[in-house]
Amino acid sequence: MSRSLVIAFALFLLLPACGDRSLSDEANDFAGRVGSNENQQLKPVLDILDRTPAPLNTGRNAYFGDLHVHTEYSFDAYSFGTTATPYDAYRFAQGEAIQHPSGYQIQLRTPLDFYAVTDHAMFLGLVKEAADTSTEFSEYGVAESVHDMNHPSNMGVDSVLQRVGNFAGFVPDTLEGIQAGTINEDLVNDIGRRAWQDIVEAADLYNAPGRFTTFVGYEYTTSSDDRGNLHRNVIFRGSDKLPALPFSRLNSLNPEGLWDWMDNLRDQGIESLAIPHNSNGSNGQMFKLVDWAGNPFDDNYVRQRLRNEPLVEITQIKGTSDTHPLLSPNDEWADFEIYKLRVGTNLPSAPDGSYIRQALQNGLLLEQQGITNPFQFGFVAATDTHVAATTDDESSFFSKAGILDGEPIGRGSVPASFLYGAVLKLVAPGNLKEVEGREYVAGSGFETWSASGIAGVWAEENTRESIYDAFRRKETFATSGPRIKVRFFAGNNFDSAMLDADDLIGQAYERGVPMGSELHATADVPSFLLWAAGDPRGTPLQRLQVVKGFIQNGEPAEKVYDVACSDGLSPSADTYRCPDNGARVNLADCSTRGDVGDPELLALWQDPEYSDAEDAFYYLRVLENPTCRWSTWDALREGVEPRPDLPATLQERAWSSPIWVRKPVDGAMVAKPG
Repeated sequence: MSRSLVIAFALFLLLPACGDRSLSDEANDFAGRVGSNENQQLKPVLDILDRTPAPLNTGRNAYFGDLHVHTEYSFDAYSFGTTATPYDAYRFAQGEAIQHPSGYQIQLRTPLDFYAVTDHAMFLGLVKEAADTSTEFSEYGVAESVHDMNHPSNMGVDSVLQRVGNFAGFVPDTLEGIQAGTINEDLVNDIGRRAWQDIVEAADLYNAPGRFTTFVGYEYTTSSDDRGNLHRNVIFRGSDKLPALPFSRLNSLNPEGLWDWMDNLRDQGIESLAIPHNSNGSNGQMFKLVDWAGNPFDDNYVRQRLRNEPLVEITQIKGTSDTHPLLSPNDEWADFEIYKLRVGTNLPSAPDGSYIRQALQNGLLLEQQGITNPFQFGFVAATDTHVAATTDDESSFFSKAGILDGEPIGRGSVPASFLYGAVLKLVAPGNLKEVEGREYVAGSGFETWSASGIAGVWAEENTRESIYDAFRRKETFATSGPRIKVRFFAGNNFDSAMLDADDLIGQAYERGVPMGSELHATADVPSFLLWAAGDPRGTPLQRLQVVKGFIQNGEPAEKVYDVACSDGLSPSADTYRCPDNGARVNLADCSTRGDVGDPELLALWQDPEYSDAEDAFYYLRVLENPTCRWSTWDALREGVEPRPDLPATLQERAWSSPIWVRKPVDGAMVAKPG
């Protein structure tokens, strides 16, 4: 007999115990007995199950990321030996180690919060396809020079230098073949579509709302006729709906064509923004005061530019684009990681029209002439790595060009060995430079490249939507690598009591405007709230500075104020400079003093030369104590003297996005986002 039948039979035997009464009678009696004693009743649970969404984090969090990353799908990255995929890139950003093309492991000291793979749209995936001799495209004659390019047998120094020389003809020859019809344009587009689809899928796979954010993006790579850099990274807000293939310089050399394409996508519900980079290498083209055709700006041009380009990249591996000593002769910190060449050339880049601070000043000048300001942008930073991996640390810098500069000799920080020098003279003559009797690799400016930088945002949560919205309102900041947090507010009724308030940031948002915004002032002098917290991993802060730009006697002008000093020091009332805090670097081992500098600086400041008759912009610059530059770290590990024509030390820094202070309007305060 089955167990269920046994149980049923046992229950049947028990039924007579109830006599002639039914089970329902027994149940009613039991309910009556329980109900007869009021003290035995359970009290109702009065708690409410509240499933409404949590309120927004109005104080916002700082998140750090990199919006400029290349993988094997970029034509130049693959030629540098990079075989890391977008999937590898996102694993690296979250703290995993991946392999550098030179054969060693690379890993972040501190994982990032957001990341975007931005491979070149031009020839997307094409060199990888050409190198694979099993593909249809590899059968074209233009592909022969790159066949099996990244096979282990072709990764020696002599092979790499030789194949880079061969690669120089691939791009123009392929472009000529497409234009002449000897290369199938549809095949090139199909290769690009497959690569783009893989990039999108990688971003979606690793996007983890609340923990790690990925953005779908790419690089639009164009230049002027004089080789001035006009590159932009395009970042999409979401991934549910995207273009099937990115817009590239093969579609138009004119950035205004890119903006038209972005506007068309926006009409279809696809939101994106473009971020110009390396204006320092643009030879004055990035911020020239006419459009692509040489015509003066009109409102349509300005509105379209502002709509599509709310941000600009202020620093990266190929130098810093804040300002130049020739443009800011009274700024002692202007000579910071200056890259003097046009991107991808050995030609000098003219400073005029190439730097951000001057562009901000020219924007004010255009406003005085009755033209809307086209240069009202916020700041971010990035690396522009071409090995899928951010390199933001001076002590472990591996540069960006893969096997070409993955070792100290290749990036010119230590003398070239006899073998390396002999090979270089054979395959790339002119790329050696003698400095005080020693030969160093030169010619591409690798030695002036920088371990930089990182983008920061203030957002409610770590999601695509929240971080992208921070991009749009320009509540962004930039660092040269360290995880320095920066706050910058302006208001007409701030007071010193705020500094001790538990809800300081809440008051700052309520009573003023954050970085990236406009403040319409009253007749009273506005106040600025400045705060920075140093990187928990490392170097203390030395000072907070405010950079002011304005128009004086019809000409752009600027002023730099120290407003908070470390170690209890105060700025001079005459020079607006902090006294020397005694921070020093021991070049014998790159050690620094541990008893100077502050982990955090906070100040409430008013412009001592404020005029309510002028518009002005202000942004915060934060300086750390000095530390060794990456080239000095390289020399120390190799046991040689640092290269004497390079800076031995630097001061890492961070920049807030600007705040534009507008002249009073009928004595009333009006604040609005920038």
